[in-house]
Amino acid sequence: MLTLYRFLLRFYPSAHQDCFSEEMAAVYRQAQMETAKKGLAAQIRFHFREVTGLLRGALQEHVLEFSMRRFAMRTEFRFPKSTAVLMMIILAGVVLAIEKGKAIQASLPAANPSIGPIQPAQHTFLPVIAMVFLFFYAAGLIGWAILFALRRSGTHRLAEIASEQQ
Repeated sequence: MLTLYRFLLRFYPSAHQDCFSEEMAAVYRQAQMETAKKGLAAQIRFHFREVTGLLRGALQEHVLEFSMRRFAMRTEFRFPKSTAVLMMIILAGVVLAIEKGKAIQASLPAANPSIGPIQPAQHTFLPVIAMVFLFFYAAGLIGWAILFALRRSGTHRLAEIASEQQ
């Protein structure tokens, strides 16, 4: 029966199999040994419950994997760290182009279509963008530092607990 159970574990998605198949088989083996002492009727109920539960769980995992595939963030694709910097440079270029366009528009008289000298731009929007960027950068840096400290201490604590239990 354990061979059938291991075969049915192949119905789970491969990521789930890699993480949980050995543990599931070990738990099944242990529960099977406990049920063997209870008689034939208990064994039949146990095997029926386990096989149907295994098939239902595999179906749920496939449905969940399929439905979350579009919305879940995958770990295999990440933006490079320079992406945020490049995006800010592009945003600054767009803002500067808008400011330059406003300066050109302001230098043209409305009634006379002849082009006069272009007045220097008064950058009022750029300092505001810079301050907002600096604020969010500082907030992100503080949040990252907190999460880094929590992750490091939590991971080390769990590792110590696991090594003490073994």
